[in-house]
Amino acid sequence: MFPGGGPGVDFYRAYADRQGGSVLELGCGTGQKLIPIASDGRPCVGLDFSSDMLAAAQRKADERGVAVEWLQGDMRAFDLGRTFDFVFIAANSLLHLHEAEDLVSCFRSVRRHLAPGARFVFDVFNPSVRLLAGADGVRRTRESLSFSDPDRGNVSVDVVEIYDAPAQVTRGTWHLSTVSEPDFVVAPLDIRSIFPQELPLLLSLGGLRLVERFGDWSGRPFATDAPLQLCVCESE
Repeated sequence: MFPGGGPGVDFYRAYADRQGGSVLELGCGTGQKLIPIASDGRPCVGLDFSSDMLAAAQRKADERGVAVEWLQGDMRAFDLGRTFDFVFIAANSLLHLHEAEDLVSCFRSVRRHLAPGARFVFDVFNPSVRLLAGADGVRRTRESLSFSDPDRGNVSVDVVEIYDAPAQVTRGTWHLSTVSEPDFVVAPLDIRSIFPQELPLLLSLGGLRLVERFGDWSGRPFATDAPLQLCVCESE
């Protein structure tokens, strides 16, 4: 669904190069962003909750002849016994943490792993009240998510979502289908919204300070209509 490359990969790769030193990615998934960074010669560690994701990441790294240390763990609370010059969480992965307490715990764990002068960077979407209000439980096809699978051919993606306002969580179900195999995958995906004013407060409770917030991958200043909250943080 999400092939390699793209502006997110380019941004994190360039930032790691500018920052220098060792790199830790939390919620690294199958290594889409970390493997290119490691291929530049940086010592890299990837942590993820899913052993299946990490197995796929290891296969991809081996195919490219790239060395990455893959670790299974929980970004809410981890202790790797060392610090890093650059820590990042990409592609809304932070939003799998739904409780404020879990987010603060994650940020505290990140802070303990930051070397002097290190930066912590993450991207989350900028919540749109209009889009959240449109999460009405109706199944709709997301044309932008359709993709070609090497085994199944063309795959369409339908999404059903409702917005749980008290929890600030969009609760969704994704349906993947082909013409011959309707709904061959039906999977839940629940994603939290972090609103712009609460984000610096959550970071501060975790011992971090928001240094910069961009609105897109080009470095445009964050504004109301920005699709992203691309955040650069340091230890307080």
